[in-house]
Amino acid sequence: MKFMLLVHHNETVFEQMSEDERQRLLAESIALTHELHAQGQYVSASPLHPTSTASIVRVRDGTPLVTDGPFAETREQLAGYFLIEALSQADAAKVAARVPGARIGSVEVRPVKEVDGLPN
Repeated sequence: MKFMLLVHHNETVFEQMSEDERQRLLAESIALTHELHAQGQYVSASPLHPTSTASIVRVRDGTPLVTDGPFAETREQLAGYFLIEALSQADAAKVAARVPGARIGSVEVRPVKEVDGLPN
């Protein structure tokens, strides 16, 4: 079963970390993806650019509305994701606990719905 691990952290706190600290977190995340790949659990992973680069699209009465920035003010922002294969929610949570971002924020674990008709 696939699980999405959504990594959240405070962008301001992250930006205040030294470049060396940020690079260490990235290196740990990359190492984790290689471990997951070797175990047949890795599907995809990537950090996201800051929320200042985001846009939000809503369609109202058939008209697209595009605005800058995140949809809500929060203390933690979506910073990246891991898409993994795991046997259960508990197993996915064990992987989430190994995500370096969990030490500076949180990792939301959600099962992915399988939908027939989507491309592989």
